[in-house]
Amino acid sequence: MNAKFIGMDSWDRPVYECEDETLIKDIDSRADRPPALYTSVNNAFDGEPDMPVKKDITLLPQRIIW
Repeated sequence: MNAKFIGMDSWDRPVYECEDETLIKDIDSRADRPPALYTSVNNAFDGEPDMPVKKDITLLPQRIIW
C-alpha cells in the first residue's frame, strides 16, 4: 500500500496518508533506523501513535528522516 507524506505533527513526527485514508506516523524517523510506523488515535493528524502497522507500506515521495 502507498502512503503519501502530508506533514509533520505537533511532535515533529512525519505523518503519511494511506490509500485507504488511514493516517500513519513514523515515530522514530532517524536515518539509521527502519521506519516505525503506527496508526494515529482517532485517525487524527495530531493524535497519539496507536497500533503498529503490519502491512507493507511504500512511503511517497520518500521517507522523511531527521
